Amino acid sequence: QVRLVESGGGVVQAGGSLRLSCTASGLTFSNYNVGWFRRAPGKEREFVAAITWSATTHYADSGRFTISRDNAKNTLYLQIYSLRPDDTALYYCAIQGRRGPVVRGNGDVGWDYWGQGTQVTVSS
Repeated sequence: QVRLVESGGGVVQAGGSLRLSCTASGLTFSNYNVGWFRRAPGKEREFVAAITWSATTHYADSGRFTISRDNAKNTLYLQIYSLRPDDTALYYCAIQGRRGPVVRGNGDVGWDYWGQGTQVTVSS
């Protein structure tokens, strides 16, 4: 059974930074593209970043986010810098079930395994 557990969310002031983590179990983590999505209040879930099994990174908004992975720990990370109030959202990690190009969008297509999410709240 595949399981993803996110951590690292919290309440931070605008301008601060956070590192989110996602630990996977139940599959060979290193074989998969993995990524982060977020859902802000009243909005659709959106793609944030992904990293392929070969460590190529993809971003929706480069510059303030850094995605990385540690295959030895089965863990995915998302470092967020210069947090803004509009970064407030529930952040989810996900695993793309098939190799191939990273699938962006809202995650409804191509992303087969999801965590429960970790809440990030940015105060102004």
